[in-house]
Amino acid sequence: MQPAITVGLDGSPESLAAARWAADEAEKRKLTLRLLHAWPLLAPEAARVPSEVDQNYWAKRLVHTAQTELQARHPGLSVIGNLVADDAQNALLQAASESEMIVLGSRGLEPVQSYVLGDISMPVVARAERPVVLVRAESRETGAPPAPEKGVVVALKLHGTSDGLLDFAFRTAAARGVPLLAVHGRSVPLHARVPWGVDHNVTEEITRDVHKQLSEALRPWREKYPQVDVADSIRLGSPAKGVVQAAEGAALLVVGRRAHQHGMAPHLGPVAHAAIHHGRCPVAVAPHD
Repeated sequence: MQPAITVGLDGSPESLAAARWAADEAEKRKLTLRLLHAWPLLAPEAARVPSEVDQNYWAKRLVHTAQTELQARHPGLSVIGNLVADDAQNALLQAASESEMIVLGSRGLEPVQSYVLGDISMPVVARAERPVVLVRAESRETGAPPAPEKGVVVALKLHGTSDGLLDFAFRTAAARGVPLLAVHGRSVPLHARVPWGVDHNVTEEITRDVHKQLSEALRPWREKYPQVDVADSIRLGSPAKGVVQAAEGAALLVVGRRAHQHGMAPHLGPVAHAAIHHGRCPVAVAPHD
């Protein structure tokens, strides 16, 4: 199967926004876009069945309508419609093993609230073999000029390897031609706390040490992607809050999760949870070792 970006399509405004985001990304990466609609009651295709008795009619129309729109927006893009007679979660997890990434819509509420992920999205995020991107519904103004391309933000831990996470973040920034900001959040240790706040001598020492570690972690990726303008940011306090704040206005926030380990149930860490529930930009959750 040729390399593709797969988007889960269900006809909601959120999934259509996800499909538009995925089409832009597929065009930038020169990949095929696969529109996946899963429905357990999908019937075997019969020849010359009138639409009024074809129980697959609405499923086919949903995919065809999205495919037509995206093909008009991206004439040179290869867009494939795919109807699958399976549970959506199973279909998406299978598609993840065959795709560069999975893109899903996420229902956005007011800024004071958060993402609301359905029963399908969270298990896919936690179990997929490839990165999963969550996209909110769009709020576009008719006739408004296109917004300038924004940068990619990656939340980076400094223990263990993060090759899968950094590879995805750098590749995305390179494909878009935008800068990359690596953010590391760290809680202030107890010995740095004093009655009037924090001991700045201690926090400055922590910041210098973390900056050296960040530079070392990013060095091979800067060499591999010399065209990407890279900066780093150290946020002392709540790591989750610091990452979400740093990604305000970004084109994409990339967070990691540990790949499945034998005998352990898949789960997301606090930074990934915060990004998913409180980030306002598209959020990519990338598995890594």
